[in-house]
Amino acid sequence: MRIAASCSSGIVPPLSLSVLLKRSDSLRLETTAERIAPQIGIGSAIVGTDKRRASRQAEAERNDQALLAAAREVLAIDGAHASVASIAAAAGVGIGSLYRRYRTKEELYQRLCEIALDDYARAAEEGLAHGDPWEGLVHYITTAVSFGPGSLAPIAGTIEITAEMAEKNERSDRAVEMLVGRAHRCGALRNDATALDISLLIEQLAKSPLDDHFKRQQMAALAQAARTARERIVAIAIQGLRAPAHQPLPGDPPGYELFSERWASRHDNPSP
Repeated sequence: MRIAASCSSGIVPPLSLSVLLKRSDSLRLETTAERIAPQIGIGSAIVGTDKRRASRQAEAERNDQALLAAAREVLAIDGAHASVASIAAAAGVGIGSLYRRYRTKEELYQRLCEIALDDYARAAEEGLAHGDPWEGLVHYITTAVSFGPGSLAPIAGTIEITAEMAEKNERSDRAVEMLVGRAHRCGALRNDATALDISLLIEQLAKSPLDDHFKRQQMAALAQAARTARERIVAIAIQGLRAPAHQPLPGDPPGYELFSERWASRHDNPSP
């Protein structure tokens, strides 16, 4: 089929319908491209921004993990008076990075406690998942010892206990009480050992001066030997918890005030 178009100057050569359709399609494509191009540019910019944001967030998370690990290490050596500069240096970040994440050193220590309490609760709940009550208790003790909670002891009484810390502590205590009760009922745990006895035992075993010394001296071979010696001591202590007991434990069972009073903030109990 042919279409002829006329004008005042004469006759325009006829164009095939297929050529007209091709030109129309081309015009539509050009118009669509012009309309979409700016949107593609905007989309690319958004993707680029998202990637940069994700990269910054990942870097901030790495810095945070480094700060928390360094804080525990420095606390184990310098105690509660560890300086912010020492913690930042051990983490390999600037002081500015630390203060962007934590407004005060107290906030950093509170975060350390929250993480530790989550770890204890998780270890106890994993122990409860064991079919054997004794093995479940042993799992909790050995796992909790490996966390090194003794390094947080120096900050007891120097920080305010937040509502979140108190809630996490209750969760952990409930799980440990269930672990101990289950081990008592099956006759695996000696009758005179309490949940508080076990918590105090974990705290004592978690701090290893020998291990810490060789790590600071960067004496890898002796550090490994110290860790092995520590594992043996932990195993000896755990065996002392097994029933039947050869002789009773001395004195009265410890009371919860040994923990509560020590962790009570100095602001709550000001010195006279």
